[in-house]
Amino acid sequence: MDALVLPSRVVELLRRAAEEGGVSLEDFLMDVATARLDPPERARAYAEAALELLREAEAELARGDLRQASEKVWGAAALAVKAFAYWRDGVRLASHGELWRYAKKVAEELGEWVHDAWAHANAMHVNFYEGWASGEQVAAALNRVRRLVEAVAGRVLGGG
Repeated sequence: MDALVLPSRVVELLRRAAEEGGVSLEDFLMDVATARLDPPERARAYAEAALELLREAEAELARGDLRQASEKVWGAAALAVKAFAYWRDGVRLASHGELWRYAKKVAEELGEWVHDAWAHANAMHVNFYEGWASGEQVAAALNRVRRLVEAVAGRVLGGG
C-alpha cells in the first residue's frame, strides 16, 4: 500500500468529516475518491479496497494491534456491502442504517451466513472503541468477514 503524507491539520479535518458522516476515514476517502466513477467502476474500487483492508487487518492482528485489526475488519465488511450495492443496484449507501438494510439484501442473495458475518463485523466496530475482544475473537470475526468480502468481490470483480 502506498503511503500518503498530509499535513496533520488536513488529516484532522478529514477525520472530523468522516466522524460527522458516521463512517471510517477510509470509507470517507473512498467516497471522495470514487465520486466521479460510474456505479460499476465504483463497485470494483470498493471491492478491491475491501480486499486490501482484509490484508491490512491480518497484518494488524499479526502485530497484536487488535483495535486496528478490528476497525479494518469492520471497514472491509462495510466496503463489501457498499460494493454490492453499487454493483447490484447502482446505489450509494451513506449511513449505518443504509448499510444494515442493504446487508439484509446481500444475505437474501448470498445466504443467511451473511447475517453472521455482518454481526461479527459490527462487533469489531464496537471493539475498536471498547477494546474488549481477544485475539481469538478478532481472528474469528476476520474469518467470517473474509467470506463475505471474497463472495462479494467474486461477483463484482469476476462478473459472477
